[in-house]
Amino acid sequence: MPGTPPQRNGGATLREVLLHKGYLRLLLVSALVGIPVSLAAFGFVGLEHELQHWIWESLPKTAGYDRAPWWWPLPALLLAGLLLAPVVTRLPGHGGHVPVDGLGGPPTPPRAVPGVVLAALACLPLGAVLGPEAPLMALGGGLALLAVPAARRAEQPELVAVLGTAGASSAISTIFGSPLVAGVMLIEAAGLGGPRLIALVLPSLLAGGVGALVFTGFGHWTGLAIGALSLPKLPASGVPDPGDFLWGVPLAAAIALVCVAGQTIGRRVKAFTAADTARSTAARTVLCAVAVGCCLALYALLTDRSPEEAALSGQATLGALAADPAAWPIGALLALVLCKGLGWSIALGSLRGGPIFPAILLGAALGVACAPLPGFGTAPALTVGLAASGAAVTRLPVTSAVLAAALLGGEAAAAMPLLIVATVTAFITAEALRGRPGRAGAAAAGVGRAADTP
Repeated sequence: MPGTPPQRNGGATLREVLLHKGYLRLLLVSALVGIPVSLAAFGFVGLEHELQHWIWESLPKTAGYDRAPWWWPLPALLLAGLLLAPVVTRLPGHGGHVPVDGLGGPPTPPRAVPGVVLAALACLPLGAVLGPEAPLMALGGGLALLAVPAARRAEQPELVAVLGTAGASSAISTIFGSPLVAGVMLIEAAGLGGPRLIALVLPSLLAGGVGALVFTGFGHWTGLAIGALSLPKLPASGVPDPGDFLWGVPLAAAIALVCVAGQTIGRRVKAFTAADTARSTAARTVLCAVAVGCCLALYALLTDRSPEEAALSGQATLGALAADPAAWPIGALLALVLCKGLGWSIALGSLRGGPIFPAILLGAALGVACAPLPGFGTAPALTVGLAASGAAVTRLPVTSAVLAAALLGGEAAAAMPLLIVATVTAFITAEALRGRPGRAGAAAAGVGRAADTP
């Protein structure tokens, strides 16, 4: 760990690590890095949110529609593919990592940041079924590394890891609805122990806290919305009863099956887009983007609702679903899971963005669809959906539980036993499915066949 005292036979104590002058300098740099990174992240998310609003709400009204018509996703996603293709094939970093690979990996090099930003702005506002979390982490990590000369980055890879993680934490601290979620994610994903773990996390938490302050301040001063994942209104929740667990456990397993099936399809799509030539990769990327648009248009045709509900990251739709579940017929919820789920699967392997936000909406929709079961209910069903989907997709059960609790707010305390059971059930089910490629592949094929059925 950079900035830590020399190791003795027993290793450095936590006190020695924290009070070492090199580590204190690292904390100071992390706090200072959090300010410009947060400003850049705020600008990115604010721009993405405004573009999204213009494309899906203002532009249809200007064209004479009350809402986006069913065919709106087709030209929007075609344009997204055409804009993304040259970024993926020509710019350094290929627009960031493919979403199906998760959120991990080394920090993004500064020279790859422009491509990440362009790829995200090409995909997310135009309706790609992905979230902003992965581009934000790449943006934050890449910008944070600019604080260190290139020669020193080559000499001290551990410094690169710490500052890159701190920058990523600063960038995503508010988009998850709470800086605590980002901190817990780093703790769980680090896979370290003892003083080294805390020494890694503290700079990230500090940068994340500064980032949250900047996000909050600029949001208040400018009046711009950043679209943080949150549920402003929730159904009232009580203490879970046996019926909640009776339905909640199999529901969590089913949600894990859907998520793993989607990721399995995503890996196959990734292999399809990874062609031998740049021209083939570009053409297949555009083809996949159009396929995502077809899924969104199909949802609108099946339900006679706005395709915007199935497009984008799902943050707005999740809030609307939680605020008024009765406004969603079961058929519309199942169509959302089918169409958005298939679009998400294709986007995971071909477009650019984050995998988490859409998966949480899929879990919530499937949960609310099961709410009318005898002895169940909307509040416990929503709890299971939020917790299970996060655990299945991120493979970080503690992070998923904290994120679900943050979304549930004041209702989390009563729902905590069911929340934890759903998290553990989904996590174990997902890992078991991933351990059996044949089953996961069969699940993916089943989802694919269902999507082809009119």
